[in-house]
Amino acid sequence: MANLTRYNPFNELSRFDPLGDDFFRGFALRPVFQSQEIEPQIKLDVSEEDTAYSVKAEIPGVKKEDIHVSIDGNRISISAEMQQEKEEKKGKKVIRNERYYGKVSRSFSLDQDVDQGAAQAKYNDGVLELTLPKKAGAGVKHLRVA
Repeated sequence: MANLTRYNPFNELSRFDPLGDDFFRGFALRPVFQSQEIEPQIKLDVSEEDTAYSVKAEIPGVKKEDIHVSIDGNRISISAEMQQEKEEKKGKKVIRNERYYGKVSRSFSLDQDVDQGAAQAKYNDGVLELTLPKKAGAGVKHLRVA
């Protein structure tokens, strides 16, 4: 036997937000923490050519030994260990000392599988450049309808 539930016609109206969910999010905290830096993120540019994908990932302030890239078919994962320290002084007096230690990561899927053996990675001036050749024979197969 099915369970019965009570219908409340005003329930949907109580969740209605005419200005959108994100309009006031963080509004009260923004002036207080405006000078604070946000946690670092990996920003990506992905472009596609006939034979390969090209990825540029901005990961500033990281050593290349701390960057890890993994390829699983068409799934690409980039992660990095970050250590940032910032210290403000006035004379010999420390006014503010901030540090961030953590791991950032980013994963995304491509349309075709990547040839893992031919993939290349370079890191220079805070930008990771990946060249990801498409796997041969992984194209779209069209069937003829009989």
